[in-house]
Amino acid sequence: MSNLDGRVIAIAGIGGGLGPVVAERLAGAGAVLAGADVSRERVDQIGAGLGLPEERWDGRAVDLLDEEAARGWRAALVERFGRVDGLLHLVGGWRGGQPLHEEPLSDWELLHDLLIRTVQHTTRAFHDALLDSGRGRFVLVSARQAQAPSNANAAYAAAKAAAEAWTLALADGFAGNGATANIVVIDAILTPQMREQDPGKEFPTFTPAEHIAEAIAFLCSDTAEKMNGQRFPLYDEVLR
Repeated sequence: MSNLDGRVIAIAGIGGGLGPVVAERLAGAGAVLAGADVSRERVDQIGAGLGLPEERWDGRAVDLLDEEAARGWRAALVERFGRVDGLLHLVGGWRGGQPLHEEPLSDWELLHDLLIRTVQHTTRAFHDALLDSGRGRFVLVSARQAQAPSNANAAYAAAKAAAEAWTLALADGFAGNGATANIVVIDAILTPQMREQDPGKEFPTFTPAEHIAEAIAFLCSDTAEKMNGQRFPLYDEVLR
């Protein structure tokens, strides 16, 4: 497929378990990719694995907890490519498993930074660029727990819910201006590495990373231009 030919798509958190799969899918659709991760080594490994020509790849180590660093990333991409057409937020993290009255609040502080602050910094930095594109796309990968929190996942659910609220507010500002902001919702991600490590195990409630990548590619395309402020579920409620 080549429905994303030439579109410049920035991927925040490309070094996580989902990032390489999404990058490969979008590269196959013809996109120009700009990957950022806190680890330079991971960024370089992903770039080498993609094997894209220089004009279609930009990899940088960026600390997205630093708003000025996020703004500098956007400025560098606009300077190099002339525009940014999409921003994907794949920065993840998890803490939980304890009742909310026992879970250390340090877990909340960590999740607040990873799951909320990085969303705030990247959306603020790329806001005008996405509007200037005329077909700008923002996609957040979130979790079912944001709408169905459990006592043992309070901090994680609250952080995801806040990130979703921020994304929906962004979508409200984009309405009627050619840009969109949407949320892909999963229960948990099944990565290729997980399959390799435990090939005989079944993951009935997990969504394959490849399926998430397909949904993201769709949301970045012209076909989804009317979708804005939507939660895109990729989990089977029957299995709960």
